[in-house]
Amino acid sequence: MLPRLVVPRRALLAAPALLALPARAQGNWPDRPVRIVVAFPAGSVTDTLLRHLAEPLGRELGQAVIIDNRPGGNGVVGTDSAARAGTDGLTWCVLSVTNGALAPYVVPKLPYDPVKDFAPIGYMAETAYILVVPADHPARDLKGLLALAKQKPGALTFSYGNQSAHIATATMARMAGVEMTGIPYRGGPEALTDVVAGRIDCTFTDIPAGVPQMKEGKVRAIGITQPETFALLPDIPPVGSVLPGYGFRFWFGMAVPTGTPPAIIARGNAAMNAVLRQPEFTERVARLGYVPRPTEPEWFRDFLRKQIQELGARAREAGIEPG
Repeated sequence: MLPRLVVPRRALLAAPALLALPARAQGNWPDRPVRIVVAFPAGSVTDTLLRHLAEPLGRELGQAVIIDNRPGGNGVVGTDSAARAGTDGLTWCVLSVTNGALAPYVVPKLPYDPVKDFAPIGYMAETAYILVVPADHPARDLKGLLALAKQKPGALTFSYGNQSAHIATATMARMAGVEMTGIPYRGGPEALTDVVAGRIDCTFTDIPAGVPQMKEGKVRAIGITQPETFALLPDIPPVGSVLPGYGFRFWFGMAVPTGTPPAIIARGNAAMNAVLRQPEFTERVARLGYVPRPTEPEWFRDFLRKQIQELGARAREAGIEPG
């Protein structure tokens, strides 16, 4: 016979209250500031978007939102730290083309899995990259740049501060049948700086960084990654107008470590979508080239999986290997 288990009456009375603690904790969430890990440098395209999102998101959540820049390893360092941050919902992480979809194919021994280690909050926005050359570069347009590359295989250089810009250029070169030499940089701003200085022939840069340099006459824009004319920059021809079938949209989503309670994820999604739908926010970031797109967590999960497959295939076709 098994021994009889005796539970004190005081413990029985306390049990409902103990069981209710997690629900109350989630109901009060967030009770502290929310930290968003941006795995790229200050001034990068990801950082710029989040700097505009943080304040209105904090108002929706009722807590301060802190941007924590943790660059390194093409987004690996910060993203891995966020994956291990715990499941209280107070640490969010931006997943993008670079650290969300391309990382499994370009980073040897990636320490995190963008699908298994993260639970999506939702898609945030997308943007385009513009192809720029130094203001005094002999190539006046994209056809001219590709012609020079054909004349001197491997002599023309391109800089990239993340794998998004890398695959954009490598794909362009593959489709054009030319050879160019890629030079990696710590981030997009640094990659652009050497084009401005004339030390690099071209780079795909983000709109917030590239347009001011273009307006000051320091660089010349000769193409854009959107498959069609971009409303904000109608005078910049799509790369696809020279190379039919070319087209990239660069996106940003938000996630938390796997195991975060669904109620917290739903609350975070509702708050983020409320900001993405605000006309003032939409108009402000549209001037910088971002197109906000609120979604549900499940949509972003499915989208991320599809992007990993699609961009993995593009990386292989472009000859980009882990390293």
